[in-house]
Amino acid sequence: MNKLTLKKVLLLTAVFFTMQLAMAQHIFKGKVVDNITHQPIEYAFVYANKQSAATNKWGSFQLSLTSDTATLTISYMGYQKRSVQVKSSDQRIVIALTHGQIDLNEVVISPHLSNNSFHTLSALDLNLRPVNSSQDLMRLVPGLFIAQHMGGGKAEQIFIRGFDADHGTDLNVSVDGLPVNMVSHIHGQGYADLHFLIPETVSTYDFGKGPYYTDKGDFTTAGYLNYTTKDALDKSMISLEGGRFNTFRAAGVIDLLGSKAKQNGENAYIAGEYNYTDGPFQLAEHYKRFNVFGKYTKQLGQDNKLSISASTFSTSWTPSGEIPERAVAGGTTAIDDNGNAIKIPAAANIINRFGTIDSTQNGKSTRTNGIVKLSSDLRNNWTLENQLYYTHYTFQLHVNSTFFAEDNVNGDLRFQNETRDMYGYNGKLSKRSYFGSTSLTSTFGVGDRMDRTYGTLYNSVTHDNQFLETISSGDIKENNLNAYIDETLETGKWLFNAGARIDYLHFNFYDTTQNKAIVSPKINIQYTANEQVQFYLKAGKGFHSNDARAVIGNSGLQILPAAYGADLGLNWKPVSHLYINAALWYLYLQQEFVYTDDGTIAPGGKTRREGIDFSARYQLAKWLFADLNVNLAKPRLVGEANGENYLPLAPTFTSTGGLNFKFNNGINGGFSYRYMHKRPGNENYTLTADGYYVTDLKLNYTQKRYELGLSIENLFNTEWNEFEAEEVTKLRNETAPVDQMSFTPGSPFFAKLRVAFFF
Repeated sequence: MNKLTLKKVLLLTAVFFTMQLAMAQHIFKGKVVDNITHQPIEYAFVYANKQSAATNKWGSFQLSLTSDTATLTISYMGYQKRSVQVKSSDQRIVIALTHGQIDLNEVVISPHLSNNSFHTLSALDLNLRPVNSSQDLMRLVPGLFIAQHMGGGKAEQIFIRGFDADHGTDLNVSVDGLPVNMVSHIHGQGYADLHFLIPETVSTYDFGKGPYYTDKGDFTTAGYLNYTTKDALDKSMISLEGGRFNTFRAAGVIDLLGSKAKQNGENAYIAGEYNYTDGPFQLAEHYKRFNVFGKYTKQLGQDNKLSISASTFSTSWTPSGEIPERAVAGGTTAIDDNGNAIKIPAAANIINRFGTIDSTQNGKSTRTNGIVKLSSDLRNNWTLENQLYYTHYTFQLHVNSTFFAEDNVNGDLRFQNETRDMYGYNGKLSKRSYFGSTSLTSTFGVGDRMDRTYGTLYNSVTHDNQFLETISSGDIKENNLNAYIDETLETGKWLFNAGARIDYLHFNFYDTTQNKAIVSPKINIQYTANEQVQFYLKAGKGFHSNDARAVIGNSGLQILPAAYGADLGLNWKPVSHLYINAALWYLYLQQEFVYTDDGTIAPGGKTRREGIDFSARYQLAKWLFADLNVNLAKPRLVGEANGENYLPLAPTFTSTGGLNFKFNNGINGGFSYRYMHKRPGNENYTLTADGYYVTDLKLNYTQKRYELGLSIENLFNTEWNEFEAEEVTKLRNETAPVDQMSFTPGSPFFAKLRVAFFF
């Protein structure tokens, strides 16, 4: 090839690439907001000329097109689809969406959802299923079951992905970035009491399963659950509820500034609720809960948004607690001294399923929270978030689950107490770079959480609360300093995400300290074949949290044992109105911990879990929707013989589902069920925790200014046990303790009426 020919080839090549770059240099930037609240809409789908984008948490998007004019089509679940003609020269395009009917045909499987492959499920369920309690909010998560065994005041027992997660040990729970889980809590590691959250204030929630998320650290083994409260109200509301068992609830959410302030980017509202119930038990529970929440947001110029929120919560209750099976009926199963299962007669004094053995049990708790957050657009696709939070917390509980097994004279009543201050900071710096239709999002985050407990003690007391013996005591100081880096590359049909976080924990108990750091790498790969099919692979390392008392006590426990997991999943729309999510998963833990009745943390050994998750959402008609979740798990101890390696209470087969309807005339509601299969009560399955199948009904008539509602729990009055656990108990007239299952009965038929006014 001569020099002239070579020059021509180079010139033509340069011209070709110059033309290609010129064709791809028309950049369209905009923001999608709600037309009433003017708040940004995250994950709205923006489409034009075979190119697409999803809005971020600020509602912003960017498209690179070959033309300088385009018709953008914007859709988001629960809003009317909108098309807008724009020019690339337009600055700060703002597109407002109007609320509309939910249509599964509009759901698009997008390559832009990053790790949040469950976003479609959460958005659908929150829009379709009426909720009026924090328990309802938790049950929205597919495969997550909750139970109460000490009345309604305690944090719920959580079951998910083959875990009996106790009160939150294996599930990271947060609200607006504020941690809910309590480290080294007197009633169990990771104690997550969500009762301070008023459901009417919740805007969105998101969840993820497994240890695959760089911004989630402690407690994220089974997964995480995060709720986001509303920045602005579309209307104010006051509601009154009343039902069986002397149940009452009054709630209100009041806009303080009005529509003119919204247009100027300023919002403020206050919310409150009061709950009371005696419960179905023969001993009136006298459950009381009072919540107040307030939030203020202000747009500071075009590039900064300030958010300030505060809440306070208090509760008290008198639980009936758990009762052993023999106290209710004869012919129940117990374990003899040789570990064999035997049938035993009924106790001398039979009681009702809703009866009480120790009436001196009681509890009370308070929590006050404050959050300040500043979100900044630093221009050139840089964003910065800074958040400070504070919690003051108190907890007191009198509990007796063994009765006279240890003290035949005074009984086994225990008193647990702690006061806590928690301080924290979360910071995140992000940069999104565009290379034609390819984008790279780089995120660096840092955080620090400090917990200080005061008056932390676990005592044995008499039934008139006289001190007998200290089981454990001592104040705790615990710090968790963390940092992470995360890179997400989106190119064509592929999304690659990789990152790592480091957690450094400092434990102090009895003025003795221990430090430990752990690095947790993560990787997520996603392939979107088209708008109907998407595959994903998630893999990562996390860690199982620990208790400061166990760390300092040198109980032979690993300080931060690792958790390794992987998910292979599918999002699929086989037909226009059917959405399916399915995943095969695996999780291995180097060590699990068991919270014992004497207030200590015991090693539980290495464990392995594997299973299948399946969720489907189907729109049968314009007004009728069906949902189904099926979750299978095989949880096992590692290194133990077959038949001796079961994990007590760990769920193996659960399912939820139902039908939800929304008519144009305002009638809406749904029929739902939840099913828990029987599961092992101990490691060799000689004891069994019974399964249950319970159905609920919710019916509402909603108009512009008011709403009337009826909710029925346990529609068919099924006899079921909400909670069961192996306990060694001794009743007052027995000569020796008995090892068998104790239980808390589930609620019988429970109807409640509601009236709400909107203004």
